[in-house]
Amino acid sequence: MTWNLSGDLDTLQHHLKDVDCHHSRFLVTGGAGFLGTWLCSLLISQGAEVLCVDNLSSGLRHNISSLEKNPRFSFILHDIAEPIQFRQKIDYVLHLASRASPLEFDQFPLEIIRANTLGTMHALDIATAHGARFLYTSTSEVYGNADVFPTPESYHGNVNTLGIRGCYDESKRMGEAISLAYLREKGTDIRIARIFNTYGPLMRADGVYGRVIPRLISQALNGTPMTIFGDGSQTRSFCYVTDQVAGLLKLLYSDAAKGEVVNIGNDTELTILCLADLIRSAAGSDSELTFEPLPEDDPVRRWPDISKATRLLGWRPKVDIETGIASMIHKD
Repeated sequence: MTWNLSGDLDTLQHHLKDVDCHHSRFLVTGGAGFLGTWLCSLLISQGAEVLCVDNLSSGLRHNISSLEKNPRFSFILHDIAEPIQFRQKIDYVLHLASRASPLEFDQFPLEIIRANTLGTMHALDIATAHGARFLYTSTSEVYGNADVFPTPESYHGNVNTLGIRGCYDESKRMGEAISLAYLREKGTDIRIARIFNTYGPLMRADGVYGRVIPRLISQALNGTPMTIFGDGSQTRSFCYVTDQVAGLLKLLYSDAAKGEVVNIGNDTELTILCLADLIRSAAGSDSELTFEPLPEDDPVRRWPDISKATRLLGWRPKVDIETGIASMIHKD
């Protein structure tokens, strides 16, 4: 599937008109993944130079094929869990590299841990050496099966360290601790985004990489059964990718955000059954629902408190779930 991102990129440029990327060089780890590709595309469109590092374990070279024609974009096939150095001056480091699909956690736990621990340290070493500003993309998974809603950044989490999700949840928590340690000991200019469920064009629907919205859209459009894990009563809060990218860059560019941890997500909560009904209706589909066992330690609720992002960054999501789903179906 080929996506035309130009319209969404134009919208992003309008929302980020106060962000000046010209004459800046960015290192983006995991830059061929879903969010990484969006960030690389926007930064290139804004006149930046971009060094994209990815080992293509879950990212796709196809995602960045058009960017590789631009002289300001460079792709480096490399696993950030291994050291790497750059001679050219780097101004910003965005560390996104890590497998993130829950269906991968039992297959690649050590790779996930390495990306979020060793990989985070290597990315921070680069930022520190260059005096660059550093953004770590953490996750709502650090909250585990939360019991405070909406969940604020001050909540310390309820995570099963021994469960199948522990490789991701705990390594992301460790990545946060490593980032703050670099700030305290080395003075590195870091900030941490806790990303809640995000969706949009380029998100994979295939195999173990498939996320719930693109997977359900694909099933609805193809007239095949729509897979629900558990009974569908669990809730999520879905953020359209343009809102997520805008939030991440506002966090990166905010001088007041040094050392801060900020939830970036949509604060509208809905059940997975409601999501499936919205998708089925938008697609004009009569696909039936099928139910599979809920993965181990799958959180019952995900609902972010985004008041800090609003207060600190002047950011709130703009795209509601109906508009986002309709956009993906239309683009599909």
